[in-house]
Amino acid sequence: MIFHLLYPLADQFGAFNVFRYITFRSGAAVVTALLLSLVLGPWFIRTLRRLSVGQNIRDVGPEHHQVKAGTPTMGGILILFSLVVATLLWADLRNPLVWLAVGVTVSFGVVGFLDDYLKVRNRRNLGLTARQKFFGQSVVAIAAGWVLLSLPMPYRFEPNVVFPFAKDLVLPLGWLYLPFVLVVLAGSSNAVNLTDGLDGLAIGATLIVAATYAVFTYVAGNRVMATYLQVPPVHGIGEVTIFCGALVGAAIGFLWFNCHPAEVFMGDVGSLALGGAIGIVAVLAKHELVLVIAGGLFVAELLSVVIQVGSFKLRGKRVFRMAPLHHHFELVGWSETKIIVRFWIIALIFALISLSTLKLR
Repeated sequence: MIFHLLYPLADQFGAFNVFRYITFRSGAAVVTALLLSLVLGPWFIRTLRRLSVGQNIRDVGPEHHQVKAGTPTMGGILILFSLVVATLLWADLRNPLVWLAVGVTVSFGVVGFLDDYLKVRNRRNLGLTARQKFFGQSVVAIAAGWVLLSLPMPYRFEPNVVFPFAKDLVLPLGWLYLPFVLVVLAGSSNAVNLTDGLDGLAIGATLIVAATYAVFTYVAGNRVMATYLQVPPVHGIGEVTIFCGALVGAAIGFLWFNCHPAEVFMGDVGSLALGGAIGIVAVLAKHELVLVIAGGLFVAELLSVVIQVGSFKLRGKRVFRMAPLHHHFELVGWSETKIIVRFWIIALIFALISLSTLKLR
């Protein structure tokens, strides 16, 4: 919105020419989302307390987590508001990829909101069933894939997958592209959701992945850089860098209130939306497989649950003391703060490895 209001003035006032640069507007989106989160955060938390929107803690989790019962939840609404407002203020709204990123993120947030609402209403840690949640994610993901294949030129996507570390390896999928998008979005969303079990853990890791994909989207949107680095150029993806910047700013702002001991939890409205946001950006940037590396922490958390459940069903034995993985280390004796910081370091290492794919092709 600000872009559309001020950039046309560049013909009369040269200073306004700065608004054409994606880097400037991405930085502005970071600051805008951050300030919105910091300014609105205290009022939003007070409102959640007044409405008695408190977190219910699972009885099967670590016992010391019971002291967190009643902490305001559904803080993901604040993240979504800051993210969407900052994006709409600074992005070129004529770009359909921006709207798709926003639409998918908000839609996943709606699924999470329904889950959180049922938990709060029933005063139990039981919201939507796994099937209901996956159905909602599937509808959004399939719709997003269909839109990508139906966009007018030059935005229309080719239904293929590009492999990291191999510049010429491209796998055409045809209509299998739709279930592929479903796997990426649902997998990313559920992985972030499972990681959201300690104060600040999921939002800090999301911040790192979002900053990583800001680099990928910028490179893919700059034809000169994309050609030099042998990255498939994607028309219009540069504007999604602003979305990534807004996500970084919103994450930093929310982390101010979510760091240990947390004043507010993001809830499923936040974790499902953040996972959906990361997933759709990976799809739009044609860096879907790189997400396995960039989001390596989320993948590890998801795999720990899969391994734990599979092992117990097949052998009657557990591999970890508790899953997801962060609970295992809690029961080993690590403090919550130590787990969070070390997992952030691991997330950063995975992000740096993923960035190396830009050169190692």
